[in-house]
Amino acid sequence: MNEFLQQEEEGLRMLKTVFDPEIPVNVYDLGLIYKIDLQDGICTIDMTLTAPNCPAADFLVEDIRQKVGSIESIKDVQVNLVFEPEWTKDMMSDEAKLELGFM
Repeated sequence: MNEFLQQEEEGLRMLKTVFDPEIPVNVYDLGLIYKIDLQDGICTIDMTLTAPNCPAADFLVEDIRQKVGSIESIKDVQVNLVFEPEWTKDMMSDEAKLELGFM
């Protein structure tokens, strides 16, 4: 497998270990991750929150930085909080909807 695909796969695996403290579903399956860009060892992630005033925002951003940054080939992680498009429950994976009782 080429290095880029390995980094991408490992990054997704690490994102799936980041949980909002109030919701028993990871940030990736919740649909909070809008974009992941890997270039020259720099991982830039655009993410949103379930609500703009989410009290766990700092915790989530730092948890993502630490976990994705623990990947050996990643030199730096930049997390950008974005609110366009606005997050909705439709952005969740089917697995997340089932876990939260929306299916």
